[in-house]
Amino acid sequence: MSKTSTIGSELGDVKGRRFVFVLLENFTLLSFASAIDCLRLANRRLGREHYTWNLCGEGGDTTNCSTGTSLKLDADLEELHRDDTIVLCGGADVQQATTKRLLNWLRREARRGPAIVGLCTASYTMAKAGLLDGKRATIHWENQDSFAEEFEEIELSKAVFTADGNRMTTAGGTASIDLFLKIIAQDLGEEVANWVADQQIYNSIRTDQDTQRLSVPTRIGVRHPKLSMVIQMMEANIEEPISPSLLAKEVGMSTRQLERLFRRYLNRSPKRYYMELRLQKARNLLMQTDMSVINVALACGFASPSHFSKCYRAHYETTPYRERGSQSARLSV
Repeated sequence: MSKTSTIGSELGDVKGRRFVFVLLENFTLLSFASAIDCLRLANRRLGREHYTWNLCGEGGDTTNCSTGTSLKLDADLEELHRDDTIVLCGGADVQQATTKRLLNWLRREARRGPAIVGLCTASYTMAKAGLLDGKRATIHWENQDSFAEEFEEIELSKAVFTADGNRMTTAGGTASIDLFLKIIAQDLGEEVANWVADQQIYNSIRTDQDTQRLSVPTRIGVRHPKLSMVIQMMEANIEEPISPSLLAKEVGMSTRQLERLFRRYLNRSPKRYYMELRLQKARNLLMQTDMSVINVALACGFASPSHFSKCYRAHYETTPYRERGSQSARLSV
């Protein structure tokens, strides 16, 4: 008897599980494919269909992923079984994809008590439906600023995935693999999960203790401990910026030495680098929230809207008001 059939027979009494993938318009293909392929491979390891899945979405016909490819759906948003696991697949423009009908359906189904998973930006949809109140959750790092501003009652994590009771969220991309390997390990054991990872050539399985982003030295391409420490302090203090002199003091340098360090490795002054970080956060908030321009300015450490607008125009060649206007027009199409 082969090892595959042995494992299949050993787990023969384990109840199967159905996943209902809810594909939001412009969902991220990688997140979805990573999750569903884990289930496919687990079935292959067992030699039977332990996991089954359906694809559903508004209208029940087809939906588009962020690459422009259309996928055929199995069903509209319909009543599910109590034991189904709902997997929301988000992506670009998640605010627009999170419709009133979807939220009403999700709240109704949640009352049955199923496990609910949010992939990529679908954490936003879960939060909007009130399913993450008082819970720990994560979302793609690019959406973290806007998520934190809108959902203060949720404990936002920078981890690749989170699991809080029967609510699970991922940061997107290959983080789906890490979460679904955890689900498979809980359902069928570590051996099956490790086999699936091997099949995917996935040799560095992450846990909910691993963070999403690359380390500062890797991101900037420079391995200088004091430079990394300063950048970490900058990233952690956007709303109330720290002066270059205090940053330098914190790492045991003079302001002039800090200036030379930034010029040498990043070809810009500490002040300029800090400004770019603040403006990037501001742009994320303008593009992803309905916060007023004044509140965005304050959240990013600008004392006045006029100074914010001047700096924004110099960097992005447009004003915050025009940026907000163009985003609103795009989302209303």
